[in-house]
Amino acid sequence: MPNLSRPLLTATILASLVPLTACASGPFGGGATRADTRYVAIDVNTLYNAAHDRLQRGNYVQAAALFEEVERQHPYSVWARRAQLMAAFAYYGASDHTKSVEAARRFLSIHPGNRDAPYALYLIALNHYEQISDVTRDQATTQLALDSLNEVIRRYPDTRYAADARVKVDLVRDHLAGKEMEVGRFYQRRHQWLASVMRFRRVIDEYQTTSHAPEALMRLTESYLALGVPDEARRAAAVLGANYPETQWYQQAYRLIERHAPGGAAAAPAPAASPTG
Repeated sequence: MPNLSRPLLTATILASLVPLTACASGPFGGGATRADTRYVAIDVNTLYNAAHDRLQRGNYVQAAALFEEVERQHPYSVWARRAQLMAAFAYYGASDHTKSVEAARRFLSIHPGNRDAPYALYLIALNHYEQISDVTRDQATTQLALDSLNEVIRRYPDTRYAADARVKVDLVRDHLAGKEMEVGRFYQRRHQWLASVMRFRRVIDEYQTTSHAPEALMRLTESYLALGVPDEARRAAAVLGANYPETQWYQQAYRLIERHAPGGAAAAPAPAASPTG
């Protein structure tokens, strides 16, 4: 899916990420990783600033390891909580979605009422969103993204995260509708008309505001005609004509009805001579 939220996410996190003092030198002059600090006790100031420096330079994996080290070595410091969230963001920057989600969930489980809880929940949703695959593949992650985005909207409706989530919900729903269309067309090619009707009906019933609704109505017209139920075909074409009269899909549906099921109470008016859809 398009990466629409990196600017919002990065601006938010960098605005809240302030080094404790000037960037520290010392044991982190080179490429620090978790292994560099595993058996060495280091003060929180040095650790946090080293993580901050790696994050600013785009070394997300190193930054995540160092932020987690802050939490491990200084679990009761005021910076341990901030480091948890920074680790989740750093893993997100590294496209390690699994670790990012785990870190964000850990933050929410320990600090559910924290002022940064909306951000942590939004970060979980973005991790799922960015793993959405094309419509030819399983859409379990797409559903996870939709559920997570809706949770952000439900729990924190007045935040900027909810505003961005609402935009993404529309995109995710369109994607899920596209999957139903892809499966429905597959059934049509195999002349499994009842199965195709079920898929196209789901688009109309659950995703009627998406860009796929006009085609779904035309495909329903096709499938109903193939099943030998012209009244249902005319009804689908009439709905298409009432809501999307200028589309190419209505022009096709109208021709099908005129050819195979003319007349009837559900007949719709002729489409415009030059449809714009």
